[in-house]
Amino acid sequence: MESRSALLRYAWLSIAAALVTIALKGAAWWMTASVGLLSDALESFVNLAAAAFTLYALALAARPPDEEHAYGYSKAEYFASGFEGTLILVAAGLITAAAIERLLHPRGLEHVGAGLAVNAVAAAVNLVVARILLAAGRAHRSIALEADAHHLMTDVWTSVGVVLAVGAVAVTQWNWLDPLIALAVAGNIVF
Repeated sequence: MESRSALLRYAWLSIAAALVTIALKGAAWWMTASVGLLSDALESFVNLAAAAFTLYALALAARPPDEEHAYGYSKAEYFASGFEGTLILVAAGLITAAAIERLLHPRGLEHVGAGLAVNAVAAAVNLVVARILLAAGRAHRSIALEADAHHLMTDVWTSVGVVLAVGAVAVTQWNWLDPLIALAVAGNIVF
């Protein structure tokens, strides 16, 4: 039972990290008006929903066997993993819609340096939490925690790419590149 209790604490850590990164990435988008940074922030909402579903699946999996489930509820973790994949597809659709809108109605970026710094802090939070979750998932043999960790690592790499690309938009003033970055984020998270 201690093992399941530890898994739930890790799931709460993932939820806390998602809330922090949503706030940071939302602030970065608000500061810059970059649809590339918006795409990164939207993906963090997927992290939050996935972390919450992981918490639910881990709590369900901790239930002891009963008359209807003679082998227990441990397979509930697999549903969390599948749910996370579905959420990624939804986020990619929302990002694509925002990017197309920006392609049709281009707009310059504002306060890029500060926005990118804030987004980099959010990426660092995700990196630390992903490494913690991956180690815990492996130690406790939890596919749900491992899936959540891999999802967060995808978010870290996406954030790094977005920071570099939005920085390039600021330097070159090629505003059309911003929505292309968002479309690349959508493709990356689906991949």
